[in-house]
Amino acid sequence: MKPSIGRIVQYRLSAEDAEQIMRRRTTRQKIADRLAFDSGNPMMKAWPFGAQAHIGNDVREGDTYPMLIVKCWGDTETSSVNGQVFLDGNDVFWATSVSVGEGPRTWSWPERTV
Repeated sequence: MKPSIGRIVQYRLSAEDAEQIMRRRTTRQKIADRLAFDSGNPMMKAWPFGAQAHIGNDVREGDTYPMLIVKCWGDTETSSVNGQVFLDGNDVFWATSVSVGEGPRTWSWPERTV
């Protein structure tokens, strides 16, 4: 099969991907602590009301998540793709120029189930 826009494949995170995702994530408790921070100025909070927080379960190299293909670089079975990786949380990860394969930072077709 050839990858095409709109198809869902499986993406395996690299160590760099996992580090990038975890660096931008926070926890509910950390947000509550920041909201409770009082600098003496009621207009200055350590966490602005309405700010978007990235919250989700920890990720590691080798973890596999569904990825929606949004761009294909070529017209073969081994074409590189760009896609949105749907993580176990309220955020996504943008993966670019990903090749088909078995290791970290690769995509593959989901296994067929009966």
